[in-house]
Amino acid sequence: MEVERFADYCPNGLQVEGARPIRRLVSGVTASLALIDAAAEAGADALLVHHGWFWKGEDACLVGLRGERVRRLMASGMSLFAYHLPLDAHPELGNNARLGRVLGLAVAGTGGERDLVWHARLDRPTAAAALGRRIARRLGRRPLAVGALDRPIERVAWCTGAAQDYLEDAIALGADAFISGEISERTTHVAREAGVVYFAAGHHATERYGVQALGEAIAGACGIEHRYIDVPNPV
Repeated sequence: MEVERFADYCPNGLQVEGARPIRRLVSGVTASLALIDAAAEAGADALLVHHGWFWKGEDACLVGLRGERVRRLMASGMSLFAYHLPLDAHPELGNNARLGRVLGLAVAGTGGERDLVWHARLDRPTAAAALGRRIARRLGRRPLAVGALDRPIERVAWCTGAAQDYLEDAIALGADAFISGEISERTTHVAREAGVVYFAAGHHATERYGVQALGEAIAGACGIEHRYIDVPNPV
C-alpha cells in the first residue's frame, strides 16, 4: 500500500490490535457498528476496511457511539486494519482501478492531486443518458447526473468517494464527464459552466471494490480465509 507516500486524514494500517492470530479476514467499506457485529458473527479474527477510525479533527474521546464501536470491536477480539488514500490510489487493487474495471473503462492515464484522477477514452461518443444507464447497471444504483447533459462524451475521468472537488482536475485532463461518489451544491454550477457532465454515483457504491480486491490478495498471500460483507448505504 506504500502508506508512507500519503499525508492522509487518518492512520493507515493496523489501527486496533486484536487478541488472536488471524485465520479469517472480513472486509467491508466502513468500520461501522453493523459491520463489526456482522464480522464477529462470521467468526472473523480481523476486519479490513477503507474507512477506519481516528480521523483528523475528530474528538479523540472514546465516548458515545465512537466508544461503543471500540468496545464492541475489542470485546470480539478482532484486529482492525484500514487503508484510505493508499487504497484509492493503488494501481491494481485500488478503488479507482477496480471501479474502472467494473465500468469497463480502459485506463489511459492518471492526473490531478496525488494522481487520484483516472481517465479513459470511450470506444465511441456516448450520450450522457447512455453512460448513466451503464453506471447504474454496473453499480446497481442510478447516478445523479448534472451539467451539460446533451453533449456527447468521449473522454471520462473518475475518482471514487467524496472527490467532487476534483472535477476541475478532470476538466484539465480533457474529460467530457467525471464520475465520483458524492456531490456538493457547487458541483452543479462548475459542471454547467464548464460544459461537462458530472455523475454522482454514490460514495459507498464506488468504493466497494478496492477493499474486496485487497482482502482477496491478502488471503491468497497469507493462506487465510476472506469474506466481504456489504453493509448497504444509499449515500
